[in-house]
Amino acid sequence: MTIQQQTAPAPTVWPAFRAADAPALIRWLVDVLGFEESLVVRDGDLVVHAELAWPPGGGVMLGSVRDDGDWHAQTAGAYVVTDDVEGVWARVRAAGADVLRPLQSPPHGGQEFSVRDPEGNSWSIGSYRGAPRT
Repeated sequence: MTIQQQTAPAPTVWPAFRAADAPALIRWLVDVLGFEESLVVRDGDLVVHAELAWPPGGGVMLGSVRDDGDWHAQTAGAYVVTDDVEGVWARVRAAGADVLRPLQSPPHGGQEFSVRDPEGNSWSIGSYRGAPRT
């Protein structure tokens, strides 16, 4: 566990995914984007439930596609904030990820880029933390 995880508030919003190959998606999110495994519950080859932490705070949940009458795999997108956009960009480039939008500096400030994961989901990585809350 990193110091950031110990001090970051617990997430209260969890983007969630179903994946055709959940173990591969977990590896991609950890190895390419830099998420950390918090919990992975398996039943054989099936990932029943997984939680991946984003080191500065927050995280995602995911599991294998299964016919349980609940919900099914669909593509989605997420924006992930980091102070090290160039470091994540370097990992993405080294991994040969499917780049949707290369590293750039948008008009609203900061840096960002977008990639597609092996399941077809879009991940935007950037330094923009959103408008201040009032």
